[in-house]
Amino acid sequence: MFATKRKSLLLSMSLLLVLSAAVAGCSTPKTETAGTAAETAAAGNKEETVTMAWPRDIGPMNPHLYNPSQLFAQSMIYEPLVAYKDGKIVPHLAESWTLSPDGKEYTFKLRSNVKFSDGTAFTAATVKKNFDAVLKNMKLHTWLGVISVLEKTEAVDDATFKMTLKEAYYPTLHDLAVVRPVRFLAESGFPDDGDTSKGVKNPIGTGPWMLSEYKKDENAVFTPNPNYWGEKPKVDKVVVKVVPDAETRVLAFEKGDLDLIFGEGVISFDAYKQLEQTGKYETKLSEPVGTRNLVLNTMNEKLADLRVRQALHQGFNKQAMVEGVTLGMEEKADNILPKNLPYANIDVKPVEYNVEQAKALLEEAGWKLSAGKTVREKDGKALELELLYDKADLTQKAMAETLQAEWAAIGVKLNITGVELTVYIQRRKANEFDMNFYSNFGAPYDPHSFMTGVVQKGFGLSDPLQALPMKAEIDQKIKEGMTTTDEKARTALFSSVLTTLQEQSSILPISYIKKLAVYQKDVSTVQFPSNRDEHPFYGIDTKE
Repeated sequence: MFATKRKSLLLSMSLLLVLSAAVAGCSTPKTETAGTAAETAAAGNKEETVTMAWPRDIGPMNPHLYNPSQLFAQSMIYEPLVAYKDGKIVPHLAESWTLSPDGKEYTFKLRSNVKFSDGTAFTAATVKKNFDAVLKNMKLHTWLGVISVLEKTEAVDDATFKMTLKEAYYPTLHDLAVVRPVRFLAESGFPDDGDTSKGVKNPIGTGPWMLSEYKKDENAVFTPNPNYWGEKPKVDKVVVKVVPDAETRVLAFEKGDLDLIFGEGVISFDAYKQLEQTGKYETKLSEPVGTRNLVLNTMNEKLADLRVRQALHQGFNKQAMVEGVTLGMEEKADNILPKNLPYANIDVKPVEYNVEQAKALLEEAGWKLSAGKTVREKDGKALELELLYDKADLTQKAMAETLQAEWAAIGVKLNITGVELTVYIQRRKANEFDMNFYSNFGAPYDPHSFMTGVVQKGFGLSDPLQALPMKAEIDQKIKEGMTTTDEKARTALFSSVLTTLQEQSSILPISYIKKLAVYQKDVSTVQFPSNRDEHPFYGIDTKE
């Protein structure tokens, strides 16, 4: 019913929340490759172009499906009824909406001046047709909570769309702001039988961009939608090149072939710092978009003891690790969710690094360090644990190695195991781990996606928390918070849940993840969207 089945789905789509890209710019004639902006200017062509280097092909651009379509590209073409901006839900294709007192009926008034890129009108009938296509394949989309509780949809008239839920569900508008699967394809893009799960004829949306050229696994060219109802793009083209290797992106940028590198994990921390230190480029980091956490499995008898979990939390120097691994580009995290997310702005007592206190807690819990030994024991068993990490994630690997060394100093043997993504997903779903890394999804999914993950079993977050003595109480507070129409009550409920989880040291916050941007001096208006999955081209321009 709730919204965090997305966790498993997104893990299978990509690395844990590595949903980002290197971006670059140059002019592209209608050929398979793009030249530099300088070459274009020399040729007398004044087109302004930004080229985006993405690790993989953009995909078929089906608004109702997932991989291989890429989120940033889908957001360029397709738009939502409502958008997430600066922590709030704001009008987009719907200029306004009303909610019934029981929280079950949403009525949207659509903008009257919206057209698809093919010139056809955006109407309530089109909205309903897109929702029907999603509901026809509901099993694909039940991770999104609103789909699970959606009872019916109606095109009341051309400008009025109504949806009725089976029960009140507060994150409804947040779910409608996500990039997929509830954005809108034009009538001409639908297959003849209306079943978009089999593909679309053409990727035609209402967004500021349309796909004008495409060569699979090489490049794609986006040009402005001439019928766009909102602020028009300031550049003439966005070219997306497939560049799988991060080092190649950096070399191309330094050579001057690229204008912009943008995203999460798209280049190494070292590369970012090196580019920054040259003074030749502009650099920028976003506000936190997520928290990098460590989940401790309380179903493990050793970790069921609060004192052991607290000792582990106090037994590593979080600040030093973040500075050493991320070169200070990520900040030490004290909160499980970034405080800039809705309902997450709570003050908690930071857990300070204290080796002696960590040792004392382990002693109190009965884990003794015998003379001549390096690992604590209790009842003939060693205090030995396994940390599971994604072997493709170099940041996780470095942090795992740091934890291994630091916990050895308090008598804990940590075995670190790097596995392929598919194995990582399987073991998380089966709850076959002692501890592993977890990153929340960010806006507009949280906090409700995180809260749902705490409740729903089988997705790697609820199951490891089962041994908490107050787990049933936590679940009940979350369920009440998800359905209440009382804003104050929801704030209090979610605050209580987050505070309890913090106090239980079952989820250890490590650092706040940020997006990065490195761009040439002639690029201006580089902004970080509030929605973590959106594209970065809102208002972007190049200086003459």
